[in-house]
Amino acid sequence: MSAPAPSPLAVVDAEPLPRQEEVLTEAALTFVAELHRRFTPRRDELLARRAERRAEIARTSTLDFLPETTAIRADDSWKVAPAPAALNDRRVEITGPTDRKMTINALNSGAKVWLADFEDASAPTWENVVLGQVNLIDAYRRKIDFTDARSGRSYALRPADELATVVMRPRGWHLDERHLTFDGRPVPGALVDFGLYFFHNAQRLIDLGKGPYFYLPKTESHLEARLWNEIFVFAQDYVGIPQGTVRATVLIETITAAYEMEEILYELRDHAAGLNAGRWDYLFSIVKNFRDGGAKFVLPDRNAVTMTAPFMRAYTELLVRTCHKRGAHAIGGMAAFIPSRKDAEVNKVAFEKVKADKDREAGDGFDGSWVAHPDLVPIAMASFDAVLGEKPNQKDRLREDVSVAAGDLIAIDSLDARPTYAGLVSAVQVGTRYIEAWLRGLGAVAIFNLMEDAATAEISRSQIWQWINAGVVFENGETATPELARKVAAEELDAIRAEIGEEAFAAGKWQQAHDLLLHVSLDADYADFLTLPAYEQLVG
Repeated sequence: MSAPAPSPLAVVDAEPLPRQEEVLTEAALTFVAELHRRFTPRRDELLARRAERRAEIARTSTLDFLPETTAIRADDSWKVAPAPAALNDRRVEITGPTDRKMTINALNSGAKVWLADFEDASAPTWENVVLGQVNLIDAYRRKIDFTDARSGRSYALRPADELATVVMRPRGWHLDERHLTFDGRPVPGALVDFGLYFFHNAQRLIDLGKGPYFYLPKTESHLEARLWNEIFVFAQDYVGIPQGTVRATVLIETITAAYEMEEILYELRDHAAGLNAGRWDYLFSIVKNFRDGGAKFVLPDRNAVTMTAPFMRAYTELLVRTCHKRGAHAIGGMAAFIPSRKDAEVNKVAFEKVKADKDREAGDGFDGSWVAHPDLVPIAMASFDAVLGEKPNQKDRLREDVSVAAGDLIAIDSLDARPTYAGLVSAVQVGTRYIEAWLRGLGAVAIFNLMEDAATAEISRSQIWQWINAGVVFENGETATPELARKVAAEELDAIRAEIGEEAFAAGKWQQAHDLLLHVSLDADYADFLTLPAYEQLVG
C-alpha cells in the first residue's frame, strides 16, 4: 500500500461524531484525496456532457443506440468476468440505509444480498455518511448489536453463513459532500462513500470470502461507467489487491443508459456483476429528458405505469437479453410494500401483487429482484425458487426471442392511461411527506404502506412539473396549473396538521417541505435533481 502522507482534505462545518476517527483516518482521507485529485476533473466533464446530451434531446425529442459503438454491440465474443461465488446467487436482494438497526436486520433477513445504501435511501447528513461506514465496519468485525430504546428489543447478527452479501451503493455523480473539502472545494459524494468503504473494508471482505461489491447509481452513459472502471483499477492497485476483485452492478435507471447497456457492461467487463432495472428513477429520467417533447411524452399517474407497460416491458426484456448475452446477472425491480401490523386484508392484497410481480420477473429471465422489507423476502424467494430450483441463476436463458427497437423504449404514448386529479393529489402527498422526512435526515420513509426513497419524490415533483407545463386536463375538468398545485399542497398541509396534531406539526419541517416541493415543481428552470436544492437546506 502507498505510504500515507498528510491528507490535504479538510473536514468543515461538521460537529464531531462518536468514533469518527475510526473512519476518517489520515490514511483513508489521503486515499480519498488521491481519488479526488485524479478523477474529479473527469467527473466534472461528464456532468457537463450530461447537460449537452439533454440539450440535444430537447432539440430532437428522440434517442437512438450509439452509431460509434456498433462494433461493441455486434461483437459476440466478449463476456463480463465470471461472478464470484458470493455473487453467483442473487435471487432476492433487500435494500435499505446503513443505520445500525437496518444493518443487522438486512444482514439477517434471509436475502442473498443487501444493498447497503448511501444514496437514495439515505439523507446525506454527516452523521449518516460517517456512522454508516462505522456500522458496516462493525458488521464485518461482528462487533455490532442494537437495542431499541422504545421496545427494549435487542438485535444481533446470525451466524456468518446465514448473512446476506453486501453490495454497497455510493451517492450519484451529481452530489458533492460539503463537509469534506479539497482546497475549499467539496469532494464528490461518490468518491467519499466509495473511498472510505473500499479503503477500510476491501481486504477485510476478501478475508471473509467475499469482496468489495458496489451498485452504481444514476449512470447516464458508458463513459461514466468507464470512469468507475478507472477508479476501480487505481483503487485495487493502491491497496494491493488483485485486479477484478471489485465487482459492480449498474442501475439502468436513466433513459440514456438504456440505450448503452452493452457498452456499460463492456467498459466494466473485468469488474461487472450485472445490471438492475430501477423503476422510479427511470420514469423520472424520462420526464426530465423529454419534458418539453409534447403530449406523447406525458406520463400518467406513477402507479398506472406498471412494469407491463409496453415501453417498460421493452426496457426490462432488453436488459435481461443484454445481461445474459454477456454473462452478467439481470436484477429486477423493487417490491416497496411495507406490511401493515393492523390490516391483514391490506397485506393479503399487497402480497398477491408482490407475488405476481416477482413471478413475472422470474419468468422473464431475471436472476433476482429487490424487496424493501424482510417480510417480502420469502415471497420473492418462492417466485425465484420455483423457476431456478437449485440453479444459482438463469443466465443460460439468452432471450434471443427479444427484439427491441430504439423507438420502443420511448413509446410513452403506447400506454393507455392518462394523468388524473387523484394522481396529482398523490404526488403532492408523497412529495411533501418524503421531503419533510429527508430534511430530518431520513432517506427511507414508509408512506401509505410503501417504502419511499428519493426516487419516488423525484417522480412526484417531476410529474407535477410535467403536467402543468403540458397543460394536462384531468378527468374532473380541472387543468393542471401552478394555482391548482398550490391549492392541493395547502390542503395537504392542513390535512397533515389535523392528522398528527399541532405539536408534532410544529416540531417537524412541514412548511419547509411544502415550500421546497412547490419550488422544484413550479419553477420554470427545472432542477436536475431535487436533492441538490434540498441538500442546501439539510442540517447536519
